[in-house]
Amino acid sequence: MLRMIDVTGQRLDDYTAVLPRGHFDVEHAVAAVEPICRAVAEEGETALRRFAEQFDHVVPEQLRVPEEALDRALDDLEPGLRAAIEESIRRRREVARGIETEEAFREIEVAPGARVANRLVPVGRVGLYVPGGLAPLASTVLMNVVPAQVAGVQSIAVATPPQAEFGGLPHPTILAVCRLLGVTEVYAVGGAQAVAMFAYGVPGLCRRADMVTGPGNIYVVAAKRLLRGRIGIDAEAGPTEILVLADDRANPAYVAADLISQAEHDPMAGAVLVTDSSALLTRVEEELADQVERLATRDRLKVSLTGEQSGVVLVADMDQGIDVVNDYAPEHLEIQTVDAAALAQRVRSAGAVFVGSHSPVPLGDYSAGSTHVLPTGGAAHFSSGLTTRSFLKAMHIIDYSAQALDAIGDAVEQFAHAEHLPGHAEAIAVRTGREVE
Repeated sequence: MLRMIDVTGQRLDDYTAVLPRGHFDVEHAVAAVEPICRAVAEEGETALRRFAEQFDHVVPEQLRVPEEALDRALDDLEPGLRAAIEESIRRRREVARGIETEEAFREIEVAPGARVANRLVPVGRVGLYVPGGLAPLASTVLMNVVPAQVAGVQSIAVATPPQAEFGGLPHPTILAVCRLLGVTEVYAVGGAQAVAMFAYGVPGLCRRADMVTGPGNIYVVAAKRLLRGRIGIDAEAGPTEILVLADDRANPAYVAADLISQAEHDPMAGAVLVTDSSALLTRVEEELADQVERLATRDRLKVSLTGEQSGVVLVADMDQGIDVVNDYAPEHLEIQTVDAAALAQRVRSAGAVFVGSHSPVPLGDYSAGSTHVLPTGGAAHFSSGLTTRSFLKAMHIIDYSAQALDAIGDAVEQFAHAEHLPGHAEAIAVRTGREVE
């Protein structure tokens, strides 16, 4: 089922050219979303209703979800599911508070009387996008809301597509999680138009946001690219992906199940196995064939597992395996080897690393306490997942005494003259009493 790429006889400086990864043409989609975003900016709620009918095939009675609908969704939530969601929220909040926050204010004195401070300030207002396509990703609500709340964001709004099945309201589980988290500003708006609503604001409906976060399809990503600068964004996330690094000690049933768990998200989802064991590869293939047929998502799985974005990479040893991992920079990396913890320390580029046989990616999707909003498409080379830090801005505060300025003034003036900026030098000299040359 998975196509095989054998690099055992190659030692490359960069393996990216030979590794499986799908094509995600965001730039092409930008042209498609530009008129949508422009219409929202110019027509506001009229455009949102038109696009709801065009793309979601239902026009909500109210674009802002009434609070009674949130209450009803929470009341109707099955008790076992509610308990599971509440535990996921608790763990995510504990991780956010425990290891993702930094001191809000730190100050150092670089010379007597010369103080520079770093102050962390939360973003003022954030719009969170929650997909509602092939799967209603209620878990995405808590993955976005919890770190924003821990960061201290005061105004949080959620947008998620209306569903014809629920009379134009979003999926009830998504609404229930919003209510559990205390988020009452929820909009039945999906797609690129939701990003535009947050970027421009819609008079009488939704205030402009400073930042928009959350995953979505290629049109949501394209809208983020188009409107970046007008509004802050978290990332341009593409289809989800998993890379499993496994040796001959790995359980083939576990490996196959984990590849499937991400592949079922989307026909474009990527599932990659990197191994130095031909025997494991054979057993994993057998498990895939068996497990896929047992699942209701089998048709979607067959497309994603046989696509250009999925495959097996056969390596000579785990040293080469780590090189492949770091070049691929997967969104999700599982290490199922005899020395998993040691290998994990050698990983430089991955959105999140799942160590050992009992830390599968679905654990992180829901209840590990970690974030599941992660960089895709190799972006883990230079970016991180969505955490509390994503919602904090750093401001330097400079506080020099007269004596401290006088002590460094001559050096500043010399630097200014070297750049042919005499006005800069004058701003120092007028305070220190020195004449500007």
